[in-house]
Amino acid sequence: MADATAFEIANQTIEIATLPEVTIQIIQVVQDPKSTAHDLHKIVRNDPALSSRVLRVVNSAFYGLPGQIGSIDRAIMLLGLNAVKNIAIAASLSKMFNTKPTCDDFTGKELWTHSVAVGATNKLLTSEIGLALPDEAFLAGLIHDIGLVAVMQCKSESIPELVNQVKAGVPFCNAEEAVYGTTHQAIGAALAEKWKFPRSFQYVTGFHHNPEELTPENRLLAVVTHMSDYLCCKAGFGLIKDIEQKKPNDALLEELDITPEQIQKVTEKIEEELDVVRTLIE
Repeated sequence: MADATAFEIANQTIEIATLPEVTIQIIQVVQDPKSTAHDLHKIVRNDPALSSRVLRVVNSAFYGLPGQIGSIDRAIMLLGLNAVKNIAIAASLSKMFNTKPTCDDFTGKELWTHSVAVGATNKLLTSEIGLALPDEAFLAGLIHDIGLVAVMQCKSESIPELVNQVKAGVPFCNAEEAVYGTTHQAIGAALAEKWKFPRSFQYVTGFHHNPEELTPENRLLAVVTHMSDYLCCKAGFGLIKDIEQKKPNDALLEELDITPEQIQKVTEKIEEELDVVRTLIE
């Protein structure tokens, strides 16, 4: 999944922008089967910014819960440990996208918009096909291109050449291999592994352009993200605006068991869902 060059870039990225200690603690607590909501509360209550964000999310249209919740304890109980973990990661990641652009066609701001849009579309798609994974799907979409953040931080001088190759018709991942010797997928998988993200997220970061290379039991979130990536680019929430996007193959769409009508329904809701989600994480 990740090669030596990808790990080298991932390690450089970690030196530049690490996940905050509080986020790492939250990931560790949530992954420990013995942990309780009280263990998570002890960490969250010591971070006022994160506490207020959790309360903002639990009281938002994103969850549609009745009444106003003012207690962190109650918020964690209602949201669940995983959702709080996702909020913490989303808050941490948003800061990593603030890199100075070296190319107008490839900026941290555009990448953040695209990533949030794919997260929002993942949430819509999983809801449409009846999968109870809204939080996990959203975060998977948000982090799918984290390898590109690493490229912006560590290989920024190579981005204009990458963009030129892509605009000339070279497939994105082929252009990456030619310009800096690996791909954002390999770097993303290396980062997800370094940060001890769940294996399903390593699959998403590492295979969202080619989920068919994963075994069927490991690729659901990667297939959903692959589809969302395509829909967002088509709807104008792509990173490089004027490149042709490859349509997901029919076999993968069959795996999702989704109709063209449902896909159209999801597409029409992307902008509205993106607006809702951005109010929560920005």
